[in-house]
Amino acid sequence: MQQPSSAALRQAQATTRPGPIDWRVLAAMVVVLVLWASAFIAIRAVGETISPGPLALGRQAVGAVVLVAIAVWRRPPLPGPRALVLIAVYGALWFAGYTLVLNMAERHLDAGTVAMLVNIAPLMVALAAGVLLKEGFPRPLMVGIAIAFAGVVIIATGGIGAESEPIGIVLGILAAILYASGVLVQKVALRSSDALSATWIGCVVGALVLLPFLPQTVVELSDAPAPAVLAVIYLGVGPSAVAFLLWAYVLKRSSAGATASATLAVPAIVVLLSWLLLGELPTLLGLVGGALCLAGVAWSRRRPRTTA
Repeated sequence: MQQPSSAALRQAQATTRPGPIDWRVLAAMVVVLVLWASAFIAIRAVGETISPGPLALGRQAVGAVVLVAIAVWRRPPLPGPRALVLIAVYGALWFAGYTLVLNMAERHLDAGTVAMLVNIAPLMVALAAGVLLKEGFPRPLMVGIAIAFAGVVIIATGGIGAESEPIGIVLGILAAILYASGVLVQKVALRSSDALSATWIGCVVGALVLLPFLPQTVVELSDAPAPAVLAVIYLGVGPSAVAFLLWAYVLKRSSAGATASATLAVPAIVVLLSWLLLGELPTLLGLVGGALCLAGVAWSRRRPRTTA
């Protein structure tokens, strides 16, 4: 049998060797993870002071003001009609729907458990890709779904504390569905639109969708203590404006699956911050179920090894 030449071996090694790490993308992703993890803590902290609707509207209104100001300064190109429709859909799903449902979920469950439920979203992205993009259902995906489903069952049957309510599990899963839908639509929109344009327009659409809560928002923020108002401002500037802008930057330069999978680090950060700042921890069964959820997502991202 003829042996491959040294030149052929070098070429094969070059094609299989991973490319250089883009440290800007990596740094942006780390900032996104920390900001989004802190959002779970801030939402939980003000949940008894500000209702889910006003909290969502206040957050997105602040974020929209910041992002529009950045857009006026940077003057990014406006998207075309098709991309504009996709951005509007993604804004309604993610900035409005996901934020509202997440706020509702954290009124019934601790921040760490909600974070673990929300982060089954990458599995939903993979399932949707299998159906809509004809990517199929590889064995790692199906095994990962089974593992994550077992984790959800454990959380539902005994993984919430005495002060938590089962409706929070349903809301957490619904938030994950909205999150996954937003990622898929946003990824398609970013193929033909600038990241800044997609983010500021999406945030403005989200704020407009939440406008029915405006009268309640005015009343509650007027009566809220200063720390609660500052928390709303922080959610709008940090986890909404800065984090979503950096997220779009990362998503435009990475695959949707790989970017969504990076958010697996968020629950661990949330559990740590929740313990340090709020004195809350998921129950033991909640931690086991959450670990299974995240393990299922991680397993679904496995790829078969290639042979020489």
